[in-house]
Amino acid sequence: MPPAPSTARTPGASARPNTAAAPSGTLFRKDMKITDEEFLHIRDFIYEQCGIFIAENRKYLIENRLSHRIKELHLKSFNEYYKFLRYDANRQKELTHLFEVITTNETSFFRNPPQLEAFQNIILPDILDWQRKSGNKKLRIWSAGCSTGEEPYTLAIIICEVLKSELASWDVAINAYDLSEAVLAAARRGIYNAYTLRTTPKEIVARYFTQDGNQYAVKPELKRLIRFAPINLNDKEQCKKVEKSQIVFCRNVIIYFDDAMKRRVINAFYDNLEPHGVLLIGHSETLHNISRAFQLEHHTGTIVYRKGS
Repeated sequence: MPPAPSTARTPGASARPNTAAAPSGTLFRKDMKITDEEFLHIRDFIYEQCGIFIAENRKYLIENRLSHRIKELHLKSFNEYYKFLRYDANRQKELTHLFEVITTNETSFFRNPPQLEAFQNIILPDILDWQRKSGNKKLRIWSAGCSTGEEPYTLAIIICEVLKSELASWDVAINAYDLSEAVLAAARRGIYNAYTLRTTPKEIVARYFTQDGNQYAVKPELKRLIRFAPINLNDKEQCKKVEKSQIVFCRNVIIYFDDAMKRRVINAFYDNLEPHGVLLIGHSETLHNISRAFQLEHHTGTIVYRKGS
C-alpha cells in the first residue's frame, strides 16, 4: 500500500486535534470549502504518499470526500486536517481513512464491456477447456481490489452463463479481496440500487437478483461462488496465502501505486497464476516498463497478459 509518512515532527506544529466543541456554524458547518492553498497542500501530500495525482478541476473530490473526516476529527479546516496528516501521533490510522476515501471510485456491474466480452467469449472458454483437458474441473479467480462486490458478482454471472448446467460439476471459487473492511461488508450484503445495475441487461438482472422496491439483492447461487476477505497487497506473506488462480482481475488498482509497488504486486500475481493463466488489468493501466514476464494477447478493446505454460 502507499508508503508510510515520515515520523519527523515540525517544531511548534499542532499535533493533536482540537476536540473541544466549537460554536455552532463553524465546526460542523455544511458549507465547508477548501481554499486553493489547502487543496494544493493536501493534493501534493496524497501524491507524495501514493502517487495519486488529483487535477485542479477535481478539487471538489477532496472537498466532498474529506469534509466528513474533518468533522469527525473535530478539526476546523482543511489546513488543520493537513497538519494532522503530517504531524499527529495518530496520523497512521488516519492515513488508512484518507486512502480509503480517495481511492474509492464509482463502480458498477458489467463495467468495461469490451474486456468482459473477451473474458466471456475467449478467455474463460479457453481456461475451461485447458482445465478439462488436464482432468481438473477447478476454476479459481482472484479479484484483487474487489471494492463493494460489483466485479466479482459480474464474473460469477458470466461464469454461470458460460457453464450453464455444467456448473454443478465444477469446483468454482472467486477469491475477492480488498483492503477496506467497510467495502467488504457491503459486498457480502450484496444489495445494490438500479443505478449500479444501469449497464446490466434486464434479463440478467431478473435472473440473478431479487428486487425489493428500489433495491436488488444478489441471489444465493451467486454468493456461493465468492469468498470475500481482506488483504494488503503490500504484504508479501498475505499474497502468498491466496489460493493459486487461473485468472486474476486487478482493474483500476495499480494505477494508485508507484513503479516499485506495481512491480511487487504484479510479481505476486504472476507467482499466484497457474501455467497458462491470465491477468486482466484496467483499460487505462499498463505493464509497460513494469513487467516482461507475461505474453501479451490483443483482443478487441482489451489486452490480456498470459503466463507461459
